[in-house]
Amino acid sequence: MSALRVTPARTGGRVRLWVSRPDGREVAWYDPETGRISLLREEYADAVLTALAPYVTGEVTVGPPPVPTASELARLALHPDDDLAPNRPGETLHGTPGDPPRRRFPRPDPRPAELAARRRIGDALDGLDGVGWRVLHCVPLPGAAPIDHLAIGPAGVFVVRTVAARGRRVRIADPVVAVGRAEPAPHLRLLRRDAVRAAHVLATGVRPVLAVDGPGRLEVPSGPDGVRVLRDGEIPSLARLGAVLKPADVEALYATARDRRTWLRL
Repeated sequence: MSALRVTPARTGGRVRLWVSRPDGREVAWYDPETGRISLLREEYADAVLTALAPYVTGEVTVGPPPVPTASELARLALHPDDDLAPNRPGETLHGTPGDPPRRRFPRPDPRPAELAARRRIGDALDGLDGVGWRVLHCVPLPGAAPIDHLAIGPAGVFVVRTVAARGRRVRIADPVVAVGRAEPAPHLRLLRRDAVRAAHVLATGVRPVLAVDGPGRLEVPSGPDGVRVLRDGEIPSLARLGAVLKPADVEALYATARDRRTWLRL
C-alpha cells in the first residue's frame, strides 16, 4: 500500500487533518480538539494511525464518523444564502453605503469604531465555542436593525448588543446609554425589544446583555431591569452561569436560529 498523505484544512471553524490516498480519495480525518480519528475506510485503520502518528498527542478515539448533530444536518440542508452562521460581527458595517452627508463641521464617521467593537465582542463570544456555546452575528430582523450577536449555550439564549466606548465614560440611565459627550441613545429599550422578538421566534426565553467595549469608566447607578451589563473582558463569565439547556437543546436552537427564514416569521 502506498503511503497516505496528511493535509490540514479548516472546516466549520476547526482545523482537521485529512488523510488521503495518493489518488486523492480521503480515508479518514483527525480532529485535534476532540481527539477523534474518524475512519471512512476501515481497512486503512493501521495505515491511518501510522500516517497520523507524528501529529497525534495524548489518547485518541478511533472509529467511524460521529452521527451528525442537528445543527450539522441543518447546515447541509440550508442554501448558502439562508445560512447565517458565516456572518461576521458587524456584517452590515463592512460595506460603505456612501459618503456621510457633507456638513460645515464634519464629525468623525462612527462606523469604524462600531465595527471594531463588534469584532472584539464577537471574538470574545466565539471563544465560548469550546465550552458548548454557539454564536451567530448580525442576525437580521424584518423592519429593524439586526441583532449584533445571538449566543446560545448551556446557560440559555442571550441577545447581545454592543456599545463602542474605547476609553470614554459610559453612563447608563435606563433606558438610555450615554457614551462620552454624545447624545444618549436608547440602547436598553432596543435591546429588550430584540430579546422579545427573538424569544417569539425561537419559542424560548431570551435574556438581554449589554456588552460595553473598553469603557474608561462605567457608571450604572441602578442595575437595568432584566439586563446584564458586561465589559468586553467579562464576556467569559457567561459560561459560569447555571446550566438550563442540554447540549441537544443548544444544537436544536442553533439549527433553528441560523436559518435566515426563521426570522421572517416576525
